Amino acid sequence: MIKFTIILLYLLSIFLISIVFKKFNKNSKEIVRKIIHIGIGPLIPLALFLKIDQNSALIFTGIVSLMVLINYTYRLFPSIEDVERKSYGTLFYCLSLFFLIFLFWDKDPYSLIAGFFIMSFGDGLAGLIGKSFHSKSWIFFKQKKSLFGTMTMFLTTLIVVYSIGYSQQNIFNLNYLAIAFFATLLEQFSVFGIDNFIVPISSALFFNFFITN
Repeated sequence: MIKFTIILLYLLSIFLISIVFKKFNKNSKEIVRKIIHIGIGPLIPLALFLKIDQNSALIFTGIVSLMVLINYTYRLFPSIEDVERKSYGTLFYCLSLFFLIFLFWDKDPYSLIAGFFIMSFGDGLAGLIGKSFHSKSWIFFKQKKSLFGTMTMFLTTLIVVYSIGYSQQNIFNLNYLAIAFFATLLEQFSVFGIDNFIVPISSALFFNFFITN
């Protein structure tokens, strides 16, 4: 019970921060969403540190996914999906975490963390930087992408996979660059927020195949 209380308190703190930010920055809807997107990142290593078992983690994530699905209909927490475009990114975010927990929780937590961090930090920071600084941009599947945002995605992903992988191998190899490249490429496919599903799952699988095995 204490373990899940800590998890809930952490989640509550992230939502409170986003609410306070929105109160003073009413025109920054996307940034509020990214605060939640990035802030949830450390949740997985925290849960692993607390030694929460896989089944409990799956049930908890499944409940959250169901709540997010309900929120799309009833708008109970509008700040989560209050964005300037049609997106199911938050639902894909939760579903990808569910599958990552199912695939890697006990078998390969390093790949789980790598995939989730790439989504939370890489994709999250890419969105923030891309919208905050003007740079060359393009339209891909009706979604606007920018040079600065794409570069942020690549560099953040590279830092994530190198930091986690180096702790196991103590070497740098081209596999880190390959994972960062493919994750950045997949992030371009962001229509309806689908990148929140394909990026973390693919990245975790790549990390498991190229780094941990």
